[in-house]
Amino acid sequence: MEKRNEQARGLIHIYCGDGKGKTSAAVGLAVRAAGRGKQVVIARFLKTEDSGEVAVLRQIPRIHVIPCRKSFGFVFSMNEAEKREAAAYNRELFCEAVRLSEDAGLLILDEIMAAVRYGMVLEEELLSFLEKKPEGLEVVLTGRDPSETLLAAADYVSEICKVRHPFDAGIPARPGIEY
Repeated sequence: MEKRNEQARGLIHIYCGDGKGKTSAAVGLAVRAAGRGKQVVIARFLKTEDSGEVAVLRQIPRIHVIPCRKSFGFVFSMNEAEKREAAAYNRELFCEAVRLSEDAGLLILDEIMAAVRYGMVLEEELLSFLEKKPEGLEVVLTGRDPSETLLAAADYVSEICKVRHPFDAGIPARPGIEY
């Protein structure tokens, strides 16, 4: 009986690092979970709708990708008013993801680390959610530079390290490969 309870307990995953593949790993887990009958909720922070995986994920019945209602561009190019608007939007997105996750088996908070780093989602609120989340809910957090506190809260931590990337050689992001 103990083993069954442990298998039913939802764990916390972090996919971090400067390498390509954090979102791809989360998407792979989403497909696997949906294939096993779990409901999946995906919230994408500081990203746009223009991504190949979103188009496919929306076709999978058990996966709900929260629509990106507004695109803000890169944080470093935002003025203060845009940063405040982006922060309000991303806090609202986080609240929506938490609400929708009540009936899910997997919640993916893609690029939540950046949203936390830029103060657009409060780390205290994220940690509070992780402590109080539904028992069977698996949660994936992606992005660079998670805090030590978030790392300590996770059951899985996978660091994806860049050894070489075409962007460093001047090759821009390509549709269908990088997005």
